[in-house]
Amino acid sequence: MLWAGFTLIAAAAQTARNAMQRELTAALGTVGATHVRFLFGFPFALVFLACVLTATGSALPSPPLVFWPWVVAGAFTQIAATATMLSVMGQRSFVVAYAYIKTEPVHVALFGLLFLGDKISGLSALAILIATTGVIVISPRAKSGEGGALRSTVVGLVSGALFGLSAIGYRGAILSLQLPNFVVAATFTVTVGLIIQAAVLSLYLALREPKVLHAIARAWRPSLFAGFMGAFASEFWFLAFAITTAANVRTLALIEVLFAQGVTRFVFKQPTTQRELVGIGLVVIGVGLLIWAH
Repeated sequence: MLWAGFTLIAAAAQTARNAMQRELTAALGTVGATHVRFLFGFPFALVFLACVLTATGSALPSPPLVFWPWVVAGAFTQIAATATMLSVMGQRSFVVAYAYIKTEPVHVALFGLLFLGDKISGLSALAILIATTGVIVISPRAKSGEGGALRSTVVGLVSGALFGLSAIGYRGAILSLQLPNFVVAATFTVTVGLIIQAAVLSLYLALREPKVLHAIARAWRPSLFAGFMGAFASEFWFLAFAITTAANVRTLALIEVLFAQGVTRFVFKQPTTQRELVGIGLVVIGVGLLIWAH
């Protein structure tokens, strides 16, 4: 059950990172705030890797050729998933897209079976469906008369599928290393992935929106924390991917929705609706079944 502890830590760290990225959006724009997690994250990942190699006495891994397609696929599909999600973020029907983005665990389970041969038990499959349904129930609904709901549904499903492919790509990369120490394998993979993403998005912004890079440089102080939390969260996601199926990890990760509900209820003093309570109950049941199945 070590993977469950890693997943909970990752979900909490990701919640903190998302909060910081939201604050940076006003100054950097959506793309700039998103790039911060990669640009300021990979130096911390390098530090984590150096610490792990020193602590374990391991040498820097020499990845086989098969490692590179997996890690590149993971990095690029994550970028594509984020870009797809951002394409509807400014629209009123984004709430619809967000609900369907959270169908990611279902996609992960299917892709894991197809590409990695990761099998899940019937009880785990039921847990995935119940928890995912709970998240969709919790998610805000678009108000009557708001356009773009169909497009947002499609975008949400596509984005969720791409996030699912990203998780499978990274898990495939970790497993392809075939290292005896899963911590070394996970840390090396997350470092390579972040370097690829930082390089690709930096090049894109340099060619298309150089002003955003200048704005990021000016906001380096708050960006450091967002980068650290992003790398920290990724480290624990990958540690979890190294020891169990991505479907298990991404289903338990839905617990972050409950974290957000807690912040809304106790920090912002907003009441919880009956529909949200039903959704929370489904997520709790689904997560409980998942843990019980293991």
